Amino acid sequence: MIEIETLKTEILKLSPESQQRVAEFVQFLKAKAEKNQAQPVPFNLENQNFVGMWSDRPETQDSGQWVRNLRQNQWTR
Repeated sequence: MIEIETLKTEILKLSPESQQRVAEFVQFLKAKAEKNQAQPVPFNLENQNFVGMWSDRPETQDSGQWVRNLRQNQWTR
């Protein structure tokens, strides 16, 4: 691994534009590392928009019976 002082010396030898690119690349690497270290947000089913979307429909109040009726109607044709 290159030593920090050697790296600093090499960067200072670059043109101002190249030094800016190095600085931007360092910022990019820092952001990427922070993103990789961030903990993923656990999936919470209760916060999903589709949960409860049929709660006011009378035919689905007893979901087991609704499925049985649906299967009977579809499978006995």
